[in-house]
Amino acid sequence: MRAGFLVLILAPIIAALPQLAHAQSRSADQALEDLIPDSAMDDPKAWANQTEAAKVAVPDPATLLSPDAIAPLTGIPAITLAWPDAAELPPIEPLTPDADIAAAAEEAKLAGDALTTDSDPGSGRGIGLIPGASLFAITPQLALAFPPELEALPERAAVTDRFGALASLRKFGNEEDNLAQLTRRARQDTDLLQQVLRVYGYYDAEVFQSTTGYAAPAEGSGAAPAIDLRKVGVRFDVRPGPRYTLARIALGDIGVARDTAALARAFALAPGDPVNSDRIVAERDNLIAALGEGGHAFAQVGQPDLAIDHALRIGDLTLPVTAGGQYVIGQVRSSLPDYLSSRHLGRIARFRPGDPFRRSRIDDLRQAILATGLVSAVTVTPREVAPAAGAQPGVADIDVTLAKAPQRTIAGLIGYSSGEGLRVEASWENRNMFPPEGLVRFRGVVGTREQLVGATYRRNNFFGRDQVLTADLYAQTRRTSAFRARTLSFATTFEKQTTLIFQKAWVWSAGVELLATSELPAATGSTRTTYFIGALPLRLAYDGSNDLLDPTRGVRVSLRFSPEISVQNGMRSSYIRGQFDASAYQPISSGVVLAERVRLGTIPGTGVNSIAPSRRFYAGGGASVRGFAYQAVGPRDALGNPSGGRSLSEFSLEARVKTGLMGGAVSLVPFVDAGTVGTTASPTINGLKVGVGLGVRYQTSFGPIRIDLGTPLNPVKGDPRIGVYVSLGQAF
Repeated sequence: MRAGFLVLILAPIIAALPQLAHAQSRSADQALEDLIPDSAMDDPKAWANQTEAAKVAVPDPATLLSPDAIAPLTGIPAITLAWPDAAELPPIEPLTPDADIAAAAEEAKLAGDALTTDSDPGSGRGIGLIPGASLFAITPQLALAFPPELEALPERAAVTDRFGALASLRKFGNEEDNLAQLTRRARQDTDLLQQVLRVYGYYDAEVFQSTTGYAAPAEGSGAAPAIDLRKVGVRFDVRPGPRYTLARIALGDIGVARDTAALARAFALAPGDPVNSDRIVAERDNLIAALGEGGHAFAQVGQPDLAIDHALRIGDLTLPVTAGGQYVIGQVRSSLPDYLSSRHLGRIARFRPGDPFRRSRIDDLRQAILATGLVSAVTVTPREVAPAAGAQPGVADIDVTLAKAPQRTIAGLIGYSSGEGLRVEASWENRNMFPPEGLVRFRGVVGTREQLVGATYRRNNFFGRDQVLTADLYAQTRRTSAFRARTLSFATTFEKQTTLIFQKAWVWSAGVELLATSELPAATGSTRTTYFIGALPLRLAYDGSNDLLDPTRGVRVSLRFSPEISVQNGMRSSYIRGQFDASAYQPISSGVVLAERVRLGTIPGTGVNSIAPSRRFYAGGGASVRGFAYQAVGPRDALGNPSGGRSLSEFSLEARVKTGLMGGAVSLVPFVDAGTVGTTASPTINGLKVGVGLGVRYQTSFGPIRIDLGTPLNPVKGDPRIGVYVSLGQAF
């Protein structure tokens, strides 16, 4: 067929070129001869009629129809090429997908697959749920489930607390969260929970996560999960498995120490005990403390190494320990001897040369040096000066490296009460003008009822820890509703102090006071009396409270005793001023403290008129009976002015209630105060005045700021309706 088709094409060309055909060489190559024989060259028409194509009938053109443009074509004779409809086209190479789109799609798929749900147990979801589980809710949307038997996991409460504090799902549910984030956090928290369980020795624990409030789509549906993140609850079921135990415990070289038995007791872990990482860390700390308290000044303890054998379910513990010898303390050496001398630091220390080395005493010295306020940083380091040899302890000096702090301070204080008026105090001080710890302070007071200028010298840690020698010289003018006074005073005191850092149970003080005062009682008009007074004030106090500025439990008791001699207008009188104070504090709930106070005073030995008005007892004011003006409670003269007395009785009761406002810094304090002053030396309750009110406390790092409003229940003429008191610290 193909040859016939070729002849039909070539025949016209051959007929049109007879001369060329005749000129063709008879000696053509065999391939051309086979295609077009010589007979075709001689008679082309006859040769063409001999082919298969000539046998096909030629249709009459009149009988041909015009084909429809879209009608299928019938087969054409002699054309054997396949129609293109049946041809197989080469595949189109797909485009590379966008990386972000692919990642998002994968994350969404993982999110849907990872959120198992307990809504359809028959589907295989929730397969790890524990029947009858003991549930511990961390948040309304997060819970842990444990086997109902307590012995399966005795530490379940500790596991819940630790996991709850660290779980990322704890804060889930914000509007910005989505399904993928929920899934990621669930996976993270699954790993976290397994880590927490390993802390307590459960190395084979299994954790199963399930979700409520999440409707999973039918498999193969391609539908998006139906989920409201605010209603989703995530639950972790814990199957703890067996608990691993300790097998071998190696503690370095403590076996060669002289006090091996004591050190071994300090590390209270033994083979067979459960593996517990917290316990290992705690016992390591106990061993370090025992080494330090046992005189091992240069002991070294490394980090614990726990090798777990999962096949045997045991752990081998190795703790590198180099105990070293035992030491006694040598000398204290200061890096700044002209600032804080070595001798002075030795007085501050609670040890002496030759005492056994104790790490707690070294730490105590560091804190005491910081408490001076003269250094910004301090390091206290033992240094070997004689090595330990057998039973003979070595000697270690204590090197103290100091960094100076600013020595000078300018301070101010503002106070107000309706009885005492406005009071502004300013001071300048150099805390180490005369080293070591020789403070010099100049101060001044300007107020509506008081003016003062004074100078103070104070030597802290004077011949001993927290012992203070003070000398104070001042000139003062006071104007109260009871008297007017112009006073020049010198006082020196030696005392054992309590401090904010080192609050002590017992404190004491002893001193000498000399003063000259010109006073004008309010009752006598313009006649002034000059008094020359000498006193020996003594004080002993016990503090069993839990806080110096803001106690919430405990008791305080103090006794003041001051023998005095007074000379006025050539007349001499002697008497004793005594005062007893007691206060108690009881917490009656988590946010309420009940506080009570009693104060009793007496001045036996002479009549009230022989006592300078400024040395008598008065009551009323912010530190006494609130609601009444300063010094307004007690005997009065014919003009209604307070005249003071020889005895004092005061009682206070208040409830300190935390409000939770401003992070718990604000408290409300309802109070009742009562008090009276008598003209005899025996305290009495005759003429008792009562005030009630409400206070506000704002807690700061240096103590509460106090604002009290009080009103008298049984006022007399001239008493204000409302008293306002502002100061630092609690009323008592």
